[in-house]
Amino acid sequence: MTTPETERDEDAVRRYVESLGLVMSQIGMQRMSARVFAALMTTDSGQLTAAELAEQLSVSPAAISGAVRYLDQIGLVTKVREPGERRDHYRLYDDLWYATFLKRDRFLIMWRDAATDGIDALGADTPAGKRLAEMRDFLAFMLVEVNNLYDRWHELRKNRD
Repeated sequence: MTTPETERDEDAVRRYVESLGLVMSQIGMQRMSARVFAALMTTDSGQLTAAELAEQLSVSPAAISGAVRYLDQIGLVTKVREPGERRDHYRLYDDLWYATFLKRDRFLIMWRDAATDGIDALGADTPAGKRLAEMRDFLAFMLVEVNNLYDRWHELRKNRD
């Protein structure tokens, strides 16, 4: 039995992986990590071993190692081991976008709190303190709005499914 993945035009898939990787790198992701992310996004399973990624992207296993470490740090992939296997698989999170932005939430909180500390150190009435207050207020606003977006996203998915 053939799966939809085996019926694909592999040249078109390779070109798309490179295209998506390029877009991701243009918006700030490391180039190799962007290619690995694109490769994982284009598999039906959403997971591949380091060897499979290296072969698909024609790169060294060391390049894959650094890329997946970065992707794990930013919350896009996780490392899993299938029962009975000795090789690690790198898998996209099931609720990828929610998980990724939720992790960004923690960064926004840390950034906002750092701004607050700076205001205390610099003085709220100084030009630098006012800039930091603006940053703190913007980040606080973003945190509220992002949480509202999460709620609306879950409602939309619930109604769609």
